[in-house]
Amino acid sequence: MSILFRQATVVAHQVSRTRSFASSVVSRKDLIQDLYVREIKAYKPAPIPKDAHVGVVKQYSLPPTPKAPTPPADLASQLSAYDATEPAVVVETKAAESSEGAGEGGADAYLAFLEQDLPKVEHHH
Repeated sequence: MSILFRQATVVAHQVSRTRSFASSVVSRKDLIQDLYVREIKAYKPAPIPKDAHVGVVKQYSLPPTPKAPTPPADLASQLSAYDATEPAVVVETKAAESSEGAGEGGADAYLAFLEQDLPKVEHHH
């Protein structure tokens, strides 16, 4: 018995001197994962019938071809009548007077304000 004890001591001493990275791996099985994988492997999808698209997909038909517009028969007379008319000018006197009275002169006053020289800054010593 002492020989076995001595051998066990020597082996234990050698194991403790060398670095061992091996560890006893406890195999823990994940029951949920195993069940999931088994069900995935056992799944057989139902075959798709050839006429499955009927009623879901609408039949495509081309829209009717548009017709080119036809110019009026008296185009020259309509163009000359258009050239003879004066454009309608809308006068907004009330809007212009109210905007000037409020201190705003419109676009011209704004542009004049932008063109003014900047005032010189006086430095206090």
